[in-house]
Amino acid sequence: MPGPRALLGLGLLVAAGVRAGVRAGGRCPSRGWDRGRYRDHPRCAMHGPSAGPGPRGLRFLGQEEAQAIDQELFTEYKFSVDQLMELAGLSCATAIAKAYPPSSFTTSQPAVLVVCGPGNNGGDGLVCARHLKMFGYEPTVYYPKRPNKPLFEGLTTQCQKMDIPFLPEFPGEAALIDELYGLVVDAIFGFSFTGAVREPFGSILSTLERITVPIASIDIPSGWDVEKGKADGLQPDMLISLTAPKKAALHFAGRYHFLGGRFVPAALQEKYTLNLPAYPGTDCVLQLT
Repeated sequence: MPGPRALLGLGLLVAAGVRAGVRAGGRCPSRGWDRGRYRDHPRCAMHGPSAGPGPRGLRFLGQEEAQAIDQELFTEYKFSVDQLMELAGLSCATAIAKAYPPSSFTTSQPAVLVVCGPGNNGGDGLVCARHLKMFGYEPTVYYPKRPNKPLFEGLTTQCQKMDIPFLPEFPGEAALIDELYGLVVDAIFGFSFTGAVREPFGSILSTLERITVPIASIDIPSGWDVEKGKADGLQPDMLISLTAPKKAALHFAGRYHFLGGRFVPAALQEKYTLNLPAYPGTDCVLQLT
């Protein structure tokens, strides 16, 4: 793997020029994330099997239940995929802005790397990147497996038209990611993921497991079993559960767990006994821990 200077010379990190001041941070004693890298962070909060299920009665979904709810939203309630994707991506960007506001970055630019997978979770990531740009961040996207579908092509074009750079290759050195970015958004795999992780995502996840900057995972930490989690896998600092938390969230031990996607009709919530907590005011996200 070439060093940072060679990577920059090859154009792998298109927007790196404005981020050259970013430096790898130290580690938070409880989770491996740098509390000194951001200003005014709340104290670390744990959310795992011993910490209880969050708000009273909140239901954590199995994979089949999550898929069934998604299907009903599409077939019975006539939501479109792009409609829910827009709401989900906006929720993710909003949650990130609450946990890691641009002003909290100790570097000159709030640089964020958004790593997108080939499915709807990747689409959520593209929407998230677009909104992060609107919120004052400097996102860069890595999107190696792009579906040949109008929806994803449109999302990609929107990002490009907003001057969000796309990396042609993934920076394979964890230290390089630490140097150039203050946050990584994991938008690789969602709740439909099963089986073994295929390349190039296996190598990508291996690298992300070694970085020291915080990771925010969308819906499910990529590579985790949707119900059982993965103790030796990716350990994000933030999890943004969409619609309702999945059972894997019971194994999440990061600082920030948010609920997003304020679009589930009351009748559907009642049918599946979701017991979703009330969102504050007009917010599209709710912090669970």
